[in-house]
Amino acid sequence: MTSPDKPAASHPSSTASSPSSASSDTSAASDGDAKAVTEAALFEAFGGLRGMVETVLPGLLFVTIFTVNKDLHASAIAALAVSLLLVVVRLIRRDTVKHAFSGVFGVAFGVVFAMMTGDAKDFYLPGMIYTLGLAVAYIVTTLAGVPLIGLILGPIFKENLSWRTRNPGRKKAYAKASWAWGLILLAKCAILFPLYWWADTTQLGWVLIALKIPPFLLAVYLTWVFLAKAPPPIDVFAEMEAEERAEKERAAAVAATAGDGSGPRHRR
Repeated sequence: MTSPDKPAASHPSSTASSPSSASSDTSAASDGDAKAVTEAALFEAFGGLRGMVETVLPGLLFVTIFTVNKDLHASAIAALAVSLLLVVVRLIRRDTVKHAFSGVFGVAFGVVFAMMTGDAKDFYLPGMIYTLGLAVAYIVTTLAGVPLIGLILGPIFKENLSWRTRNPGRKKAYAKASWAWGLILLAKCAILFPLYWWADTTQLGWVLIALKIPPFLLAVYLTWVFLAKAPPPIDVFAEMEAEERAEKERAAAVAATAGDGSGPRHRR
């Protein structure tokens, strides 16, 4: 009979984890790590929430001002000014400026184009052409066996191009993600280009603003889904560092062998 002062001994099956449960726990942990790494890489590649704000804000300011006063110059100057301000803020905070700079160049092209033609609607045309070109690039590179999303994310995952020949499961995931980006961007262009010809500036501008974030989030989400289920990346940088360490160790071993006189001696 069990003493009331001591807890009853638990059955082994209730306290010790079985090999299968331990294996499933390890698998779940590795899946969680893979998803977290993928999420962090996508956040770095596409700029996260702040990058989305920097992408949307200049165009939103342009269409808002133009809707109110129909002044192309004031709208263009305001959009360009806020783009430059976003770059300055990033420089002050010593953050990466690649997303802000890309926004400045996009806005600058739109401003120049609209000023040259005198049509405020042309402010959006360079960005629309860029979106179409990007959609085609995603599809063409995937058909060529070098999906663009893999070229973008490979360095961030520290795998470079190892997925092309050494990680077929990951290459397949990159291909699926690139198809998703290409088709989503093509669908966006199928909406915007007819509006460019038929709608006025404010209608086109508000539709374009509305289509900035949702297609982007859908493409990022699908990329996350495909890559989270893919094999982990091969860290080629770690491999190179390991090879360098092994080479140094071999060199040190040879030097030590030669120094203690245990190496081969030449007869006189």
